[in-house]
Amino acid sequence: MPGRFSRDYGSILLGSADASPRRQRLRIQILLTLSIVAVNVIGVVIAVALGAVGIPKPDFLRRDLLLINVVGIPVYAACALVVGVSIGTVLMLRALKWSIDDQIPTRRDAQRTIRARRQLVALQFILWLGAAILFGFLYGAVDVELVAKAVLITVMSGLVVVALSNVIVEILLRPVAAKILQAGMGWRGSSMRSRAVHAWMVGTGIPLVGIFMVVFFAAFSPDTSKMNVFVSVTVLSGIAVVVGLTTLVIVALSVSAPIQGVRSGMARVRRGEVDEDIDLVVYDASELGELQLGFNNMVSGLREQERMRDIFSRHVGRDVAAAAMLGDPELGGAERLAAVVFVDVIGSTELATRRSPAEVVDLLNQFFAVIVEATEKNQGLVNKFQGDAVLSIFGAPLGIDDPAGAALRTGREIAHRLLTEVPDLRAGIGVSYGPVVAGNVGAIQRFEYTVIGDPVNEGARISEIAKRDPRVPWASRRAVEAAEQSERTRWKPVESMVLRGRSEETELYVPRVIPNVPLARGRSPQTPGEPAP
Repeated sequence: MPGRFSRDYGSILLGSADASPRRQRLRIQILLTLSIVAVNVIGVVIAVALGAVGIPKPDFLRRDLLLINVVGIPVYAACALVVGVSIGTVLMLRALKWSIDDQIPTRRDAQRTIRARRQLVALQFILWLGAAILFGFLYGAVDVELVAKAVLITVMSGLVVVALSNVIVEILLRPVAAKILQAGMGWRGSSMRSRAVHAWMVGTGIPLVGIFMVVFFAAFSPDTSKMNVFVSVTVLSGIAVVVGLTTLVIVALSVSAPIQGVRSGMARVRRGEVDEDIDLVVYDASELGELQLGFNNMVSGLREQERMRDIFSRHVGRDVAAAAMLGDPELGGAERLAAVVFVDVIGSTELATRRSPAEVVDLLNQFFAVIVEATEKNQGLVNKFQGDAVLSIFGAPLGIDDPAGAALRTGREIAHRLLTEVPDLRAGIGVSYGPVVAGNVGAIQRFEYTVIGDPVNEGARISEIAKRDPRVPWASRRAVEAAEQSERTRWKPVESMVLRGRSEETELYVPRVIPNVPLARGRSPQTPGEPAP
């Protein structure tokens, strides 16, 4: 996704989680090399600044120290840089071989990678410790008083380099950490507390030690003037501001990036987006990684809940599902005035003998799709699929203004669409209206929402009569008279008859406009009141 590709690991520099392993490894190696070089250059600049003006006494800028200053220090710095880059590259190449080959890391791979990260940081400390020993020896060979200053400055600068390297290396290895964490292996990263300690040490602790040493040397050196102390403290304060601010920004970015990722994800959740694309890449092994993982777990739960709600609504209908979600559903129901549409396929047994089971299922699915779409379009609920018959309800569980009119419109639309969209299948469509009991029926362990009452039975019986002419729906007089005038005027009475299982006559209606379409091959519509063949 364009919006995610540069932020998978919290930084544009680290690229996308979809990048190829070799490209990702090359990116990491280049960034590591440039960062280590930059950090060491910062350390050298700090050391030179402290040696020249930061701690002026004893003085390094003497003629007898020219060879050490001009040749010794630059040569060691260049050699240390080459050695550090070369060894660091070899360490990372060996440790990340599994990542280059796009393999799932084993526990041994994870341990080797963690060890290589620590060795890379430790290498910086060793090189700077070697510098402190070497320069202490070289300067001490000329003047013993220079040993303490040389060692102190080198060690202070080295600590700054080590602290910065530790933070930067951990950030740059986020893609590797993500793969290890995804594989279920531990990645021992810096905690929030240790990051804060690093920031304090570089920005406050080391400069304070430097200022203390300046005051200490000044107190026991009669040659140190107040101006020298002022210049030294000013230089150390400037270094503290620049280096401390840089470290603080880096640490802040390492903290804010995961939080920003979670914040963006939460914004998408509020907009209702819980798809697979919203999952965060877990790359932080600190408490922030737990936050990223917790967000993914939350989204996974929401996604599962949404899936279950979708499945639930497909089984019982969206309105029933929504009502059930609002509270604990109970057995029983309430009396309502509702309309029903009962649709029953004609000749389903014959259809099964003429077609394969797969063809029958495909045809029935097309048939059911027409009924569901027409029902939901008119605010109804498809309540039951009974073999090749369907029961739709209007006015329950949610009340609507004109349930009878909605049922009549749905019946007309179903009849019309079946003629044009499913011409190989005919069905009788019966519409009825009246008082029903709507609610949950069954046992407390297993129940379903349904309606019970005379309109349901009447609708089923009318659908049997409607098989005489399936081009149109048939409806009871109660349903037509209960509808609003705009729908009522579209219907006309055709006959009165006693439906099966009833003692009184029911007056039946059909739409005034009947499509001029043959019923079936070799068959014609019956005259109303004529006995069925």
